[in-house]
Amino acid sequence: MLKSYYNADVVEAGLDEVGRGCLAGPVVAAAVILPRDYTHPILNDSKQLTRNQRDMLREDIKREAIAWAVAEVSHEDIDKINILKASFLAMHRAVDVLPTKPEHLLVDGNRFVPYPMIPHTCIVKGDAHYLSIAAASILAKTYRDELMEQLGLEYPAYGWAKNVGYPTAVHREAIRQFGPTKYHRMSFRLI
Repeated sequence: MLKSYYNADVVEAGLDEVGRGCLAGPVVAAAVILPRDYTHPILNDSKQLTRNQRDMLREDIKREAIAWAVAEVSHEDIDKINILKASFLAMHRAVDVLPTKPEHLLVDGNRFVPYPMIPHTCIVKGDAHYLSIAAASILAKTYRDELMEQLGLEYPAYGWAKNVGYPTAVHREAIRQFGPTKYHRMSFRLI
């Protein structure tokens, strides 16, 4: 059972990102503030759930959360500043647009660039330990998967409807055959 909070005395937002290892598209982050008494029997790390479960949970999270936000950093910006900085920037952007300001950030991972005036705690595999981080992972993943499916309509040979930009054999072979698209991260090793 995932934990409801790290610190019960403050308004806490869970943060997670998706798309760091992709060859194309943006990196996407989400921030979620859940009620302290929020529970859900299947809420877990988005990678452990089926697409149908993630889609159902997305609606529940949006309805039940005190506040939530999703933000992205484009593939062009990833190429300019690198993927690690872009991941932190996406998380900062998600916090920027949260309608309720948190007093503490729970960040999935082992490092983070501090957000101004809000303390944070990094939790390795946090999406498997805390409900708010798991919720953020679901909102970020469902948003990015749908975006990549839409971009894939323009470039069907790359298989983005299935691989959402990750470096699968189909994706790499399409890059070999047709070259990179305007959505590819040119700073990444594409082949």
